[in-house]
Amino acid sequence: MSDMEKVGYFKTLKSYLKFRIKTALLLAAFALTFALVFSLYDLPFEAVGYAALLCTASGVIYALFGSYQYYRYHCRLAELQNRITLSIDDLPVPKDLQEKDYQQLIETLFRDKVQFAENASREGRDMVDYYTLWAHQIKTPIAAMRLLLQSEESERNKELMMELFKIEQYVEMVLQYLRIHSESSDFVIQKYSLDEIVRQAVRKYAKMFIYKKIRLDFSDLDCQVLTDDKWLVFVVEQILSNALKYTNKGSISIYMEENNTLVIEDSGIGIKGEDLPRVFEKGFTGYNGRDDKKSTGIGLYLCKRILSKLSHTIKIESEVGKGTKVKIGLDSVNLTIL
Repeated sequence: MSDMEKVGYFKTLKSYLKFRIKTALLLAAFALTFALVFSLYDLPFEAVGYAALLCTASGVIYALFGSYQYYRYHCRLAELQNRITLSIDDLPVPKDLQEKDYQQLIETLFRDKVQFAENASREGRDMVDYYTLWAHQIKTPIAAMRLLLQSEESERNKELMMELFKIEQYVEMVLQYLRIHSESSDFVIQKYSLDEIVRQAVRKYAKMFIYKKIRLDFSDLDCQVLTDDKWLVFVVEQILSNALKYTNKGSISIYMEENNTLVIEDSGIGIKGEDLPRVFEKGFTGYNGRDDKKSTGIGLYLCKRILSKLSHTIKIESEVGKGTKVKIGLDSVNLTIL
């Protein structure tokens, strides 16, 4: 028996003795009663002592055997803790009516839990189906609005086109949010050109760069990465979207650092130091989010989830008034695709 098992056994023994304390006190009362009766009848001390010794030895053996059974029973129940959420078939046979009552309570709670989980899962699937359908259907009126706005060139229509572009991004975010939380995400892992992935995201935001008059400093990214191009494009798009949102003038730079790290750097308003540790939390918007009422706190959360599944990393360095650096480590080890 190992040291840990010995500690566990003695702890269980203490619990067993505490559980049997009333029985022990009752037996002690009986022993005192017999001793008193024997003394009144002037029986020899040797006879009384011998009987008491035999009873004590039998009691100790019974206690040790009972505590060992108690310990084994405790270990079996402890092992069941890892499986009880899936099945209660391995519950031990109840020893008495009280244990049987407890097991019936467990069975009732387990059935209710299973029913509740089934209902919640069904409602969740219905909600995902509804929002997926909505996200696809909303693309039709968005496309129609784009055609109408493109039919006439004007400054107002350009502004409306930018707002429509933002709507499209939010719709895309809804779809990605639903996909990343689905039971099977459609990851296709292989070697891709990082330059082409980033250029694809940049082309999508080209009009936004022109509209806000933000300079783009783009260095050729001559490397191959093991990733999923669709999901990585979404991450780069989110980072660019944030950079453009919080950069009113200046530039956005995209380049590589050592250790296969993609850097997207802007000269925007920056992030407060106290907000940096929480920027990847779901729904966290921080000081910038409170200033910008349209912030959702979902974009960076999704980026973190996606990159974790791809075994990539993401780190943000920022200083208020001086801009933000987002560093994406593109090494892929121990993929955690669900």
